[in-house]
Amino acid sequence: MNIVLIGMSGAGKSTLGVLLAKALGMDYVDTDIVLQQHEGRLLQDIIDNDGIEKFLEIEEKTVSELQLKNCIISTGGSVIYSEKAMNFLKQDGQVIYLHVPFEEIQRRLKNVTTRGIVIKKGNSLDDVYEESVPLYIRYSDKAIDCSNKDIEQCVNEIIERIQENLS
Repeated sequence: MNIVLIGMSGAGKSTLGVLLAKALGMDYVDTDIVLQQHEGRLLQDIIDNDGIEKFLEIEEKTVSELQLKNCIISTGGSVIYSEKAMNFLKQDGQVIYLHVPFEEIQRRLKNVTTRGIVIKKGNSLDDVYEESVPLYIRYSDKAIDCSNKDIEQCVNEIIERIQENLS
């Protein structure tokens, strides 16, 4: 079974994903990196040159074609805009939402314009957060509150929550 990490950009999906993979002896895949490799360009280039809709199409296709087993999967923050991609990830995986309060996300994200974040014209990072959180909750099997915790505490909590499901 896979473990799928979802949450806002800056929530720590990639950082925690690598550490979880090491701790659990699993493979690790970051869907943003897979997408960039498939396209041969950065996320922000795709958004800037092809637009948000095209980016979301590419993300959905990339995620829906993954063939992974026993893997920690860190997803892009916008994967929740695709019901097809989320249903695909849920088939073989436990979806864990890494919740971080908006103020913390804002503090962690230094430059939103180069990060490959899907922000529609006229919207702010706060708007994206407000729109995304209900979707993260809807698609997750478990939510982990990562506020006021260091990386190790988050990793340990995720491992505990995964093992609850296995016993």
